[in-house]
Parts: sequence; C-alpha cells; structure tokens
Amino acid sequence: MAEAYIAAVARSAGGKRGGKLAGVHPADLAGRVLAGLVGRSGIDPAAIEDVIMGCACPGGEQGANIARNAVLASGLPESVPGTHVDRQCGSSQQALHFAAATVMAGVQDVVIAAGVESMTRVPMGLPWTLAAKHGFGTYRSPGIEARYPDTPFSQFGGAEMMARKYGFDRAALDAYALESHHRAAAATQAGKFDAEIVPLEVETAEGEKLVHKVDEGIRFDASLEKIASVKLLTEGGVISAANASQICDGAAALLIVNERGLKTHGLTPLARVHEMTVLGHDPVIMLEAPIPATERALARAGMTLGDIDLYEVNEAFAPVPLAWAKALGADPARLNVHGGAISLGHPLGGSGAKLMATLVSALHDRGARYGLQTMCEAGGMANVTIVERL
Repeated sequence: MAEAYIAAVARSAGGKRGGKLAGVHPADLAGRVLAGLVGRSGIDPAAIEDVIMGCACPGGEQGANIARNAVLASGLPESVPGTHVDRQCGSSQQALHFAAATVMAGVQDVVIAAGVESMTRVPMGLPWTLAAKHGFGTYRSPGIEARYPDTPFSQFGGAEMMARKYGFDRAALDAYALESHHRAAAATQAGKFDAEIVPLEVETAEGEKLVHKVDEGIRFDASLEKIASVKLLTEGGVISAANASQICDGAAALLIVNERGLKTHGLTPLARVHEMTVLGHDPVIMLEAPIPATERALARAGMTLGDIDLYEVNEAFAPVPLAWAKALGADPARLNVHGGAISLGHPLGGSGAKLMATLVSALHDRGARYGLQTMCEAGGMANVTIVERL
C-alpha cells in the first residue's frame, strides 16, 4: 500500500467572535485558505482531485456542501470537487484521515483535507437548535433517550466531570490557561506561525482594509489575576471562559499526496502520516476519549508515548489536555508547545487541520521526528494522528 504525505499546510490566523474575520463568508474564508495552500505548494490547481472539508455546524452559510462552495469561491478550477465531513470538533482531522486513506489506496493521488468554521456567522449548534426552535425536532431520538434517560450530553458538564475525576481545581486550570497564552504569544513574536498562516486581506465594519495574520485570541498581557477574575460558567464549578477554548472564526487546509503525487508534481513532503485511529467512548463525560484513543493508536503503531516528540491535544477545556497528560504520563514540555485553543481559538470543524498545520510546523522548527495529534469530539469520540517529519 502507498504512503500518505503532507506536502503543504495552510491556515488562517484565528478571528475572535465579531473580530477581523466576522465580515468574511465562511465559503470565502475557506476558499482563500485553499487558494493559499495551492499557491504555496506550487501544484497545478487542476491536479487537485478532491477537497474533503470538515465543518461541525453545516447550516446556513456553512450549509449545502461547504467544501464545494469553498472550491467555487476559491478560484480553483470547476473540475475540483468537494465534500463535507462532520465528526464535530474532529471534523477536519477526520478529513485528513479520509484523504490519507484515499491516496494510500491509490484511488486518487492528490487530495486536500481542510476545515472551516465561522462561529460568528454560524453560532455553535445553530443547525440543530434552530431546527428545534421551529418545530423540526431534536437529535435526541427515543432510542437515545431509552439508553441515556434524563442524561444530558453537555461538553460543559463533561469538562466539569473531567476536572473532578482527574483532580484539577480551578487554580490548576487557570495556570494552564496562562501558560497557553504565554506559549502562543512567544510563538507569535518569534515568527513560529509564519510557515502556516496565510495572510488574508479583510475589511472591518468601519470600512478599514487590513491584512489579518495574527491570531486575535492571544492575550499578550495575560496574567493569572485576570484569568482568575473571570466568572465561572457553573456555580460551584471550576470551568470559566478563560480556561476554556475561545470561540473562533478560522479555516485550515493540508495537501495530502501519495508517492505518485509527489513524483508527478515535483512536491517535497513535510511529513508522512504514520498512524490514524478513531475511537468512540462515553458520550456523557464526552471529553475523555482522547486518552483511550491515544493508547490504541500507540499500540497499533508499535510505539510508546516516549517515542513521540511533540503532542497537540486540543484545548477544548483545560482539563482535557491536563487529564490526557496525567493519565498517560506525558511530558508537559512537549504538549501544545505553541499554545492551543485557549489562546489561539477553536474554530470547531476547522481545528483538526489547524492543529496539524501547527504540529508539522513545530516539528520542522525543532528538528523533531514524531508528532501526535488528538482531540475530544461531541458524542464521546476522538481521532488520533501520528505523523513523522520528513
């Protein structure tokens, strides 16, 4: 079987809710990142055989097959098809898995794995909350209710459960959040994101034209006092908006090819996809799945966590990476080395490709060999991807 390689990466800088990307339609946002990816790779745009795009809330402006719409908005040839993937927060990481499997099988040689989420323009949960509001029912079927009677599926509740189960108080979560901002700020100031971010020309609500190339969510003046002053989401809990991921507008894309694609188009690979795993777990605690999924991925790869140089574990809430590291005995110095979603933002279905872009860039920056990416997903699932820098 052929190998799958990541030949180019691209992402937008994250936009805060109502921020610099708020005026950009999500199809245009994703389209500009697709164009940026193809442009920096140097490949003939007509050589792209498919675009697989993750999106967690595929409704409204993100509906009607956002992948195809992004292609049409990008200026890529009409011959380039596209399809949408929904594995909630792991949508674009799953897009990577599908793209890699496709080129490994030799069905296609050049596929883009991507993701997008405009959380300003399509608020989180809109496709199902809007349907319920207008009398079209809910995803909670009678079969689900029978299996989980009077049991909510809540990411916020799951985060509180994770903190209690693994013994993290608010002080520990806030300290982790502060470190996320410090690492993201240091990475930005040192130009560590330059290899992955596609600068985008945007126009503000006031009509000012500017280039957006710095993640808006980073608090360069973050302090423990400011983070600790943010109101808790639940009385008596430990989760606040400051130690949870930021609502974010963003898109990311990865060029995935096999050996034939590399040779035909004269591409230089950045990384090889070494292992791909996905696992279902408890949908109530919901956010714990990255732990057993990582264990399964390492076992399948014949590796230990000590073989992995860098880990990207999505900072949906601070207890997620902290519990992951505690349960697996991970080295904190290798975890989210350039910050994570607490500081950089979490554009839901776009985050999988975004994290991989950052992981590949960080591996090259440090001359490291293996990287592992995982993230919790609604419904109690997790994808895990292990890559080798080339």
